[in-house]
Amino acid sequence: MEKPSNIGVLEEFRIELEHCWRRLPNKTFFFVLLAAWLALFHFLGNSTLGFIKSNSLLKWMLLVSIPNNSNEGDGHALAVPFVVLGLFWWKRKELLTSPFQTWLPGLLILALGLIFHLLGFFVQQPRISIVGLFTGTYGLMGLAWGPTFLRRSFFPFCLFAFCIPLGTLAQPLTFRLRVWVCQIVELFASNILAIDIQRAGTILQDPTGKYHYDVAAACSGIRSLSVTLGFGLIYGFLAFRNPWKRIVMIGAGLPLAILGNVLRLLSIVIAAEIGGQEAGSYVHDGGPMGIFSLLPYVPAFVGLFLMGRWLENQDIEPNLPLEPKPV
Repeated sequence: MEKPSNIGVLEEFRIELEHCWRRLPNKTFFFVLLAAWLALFHFLGNSTLGFIKSNSLLKWMLLVSIPNNSNEGDGHALAVPFVVLGLFWWKRKELLTSPFQTWLPGLLILALGLIFHLLGFFVQQPRISIVGLFTGTYGLMGLAWGPTFLRRSFFPFCLFAFCIPLGTLAQPLTFRLRVWVCQIVELFASNILAIDIQRAGTILQDPTGKYHYDVAAACSGIRSLSVTLGFGLIYGFLAFRNPWKRIVMIGAGLPLAILGNVLRLLSIVIAAEIGGQEAGSYVHDGGPMGIFSLLPYVPAFVGLFLMGRWLENQDIEPNLPLEPKPV
């Protein structure tokens, strides 16, 4: 009878990490080139020098992703590298069984990344340089570890697309989201909850002046939309191999994100109807420990989970009654 192991979770992780590290070839080759590649973007990465006076594209990416009063939509970018590393760890056995080889066509992908960066640098568009940064890094992986490793790591690596800050580019979408959410809230509050509410564009107000809210761009739901799309993408690729099921999981992100933002805005309106402008603002600001700020994510995650379970059941053939055999 085997004795139970007394190794803790952290120690087990450390041992597994060392084991994977030993099995990974060309480590020095890859990480030296990666350090040189990142140094290029740190010292000669950003040419705008406007609101962020730094030559470092890496610093620019960090500062524009930190949520503030004018930017609430790109904060998820800070978590993306950790999510990607987690997925690489989850796929470690598949990746480490790849036929490793030095693959020279990876230099072409690296060159494409450099072209993107030079274009973004000279036209002062850091987002194009970010595409170049990740394209070149992907090429370095292919150069060091071969095409099979590239193919198997494509899904986790493509999530770095969520690191590209949208900023003002998202305004056409955020405006439509704001209008849709306000229209749905007005319809639901007036016809279902019997709350007398008036809408003017993206403004919701009580006819008597009890409360008045302008749904700003930061409250459009773009942040919850990004998170929901990312979660649907991860869920779809990890749980399903059928392309149409993956598309369904990703496509469910938009309606679920809108539903979540409707729930949050309705809670603000209901609170304001009961306690006035101050009560609604309390819910808007998150309430105790920011619990109300989590409302948009409840329909998203519950909806994606239920959608995933339904898609899983599509592969299960129903138990049909047996036909009687002829006598």
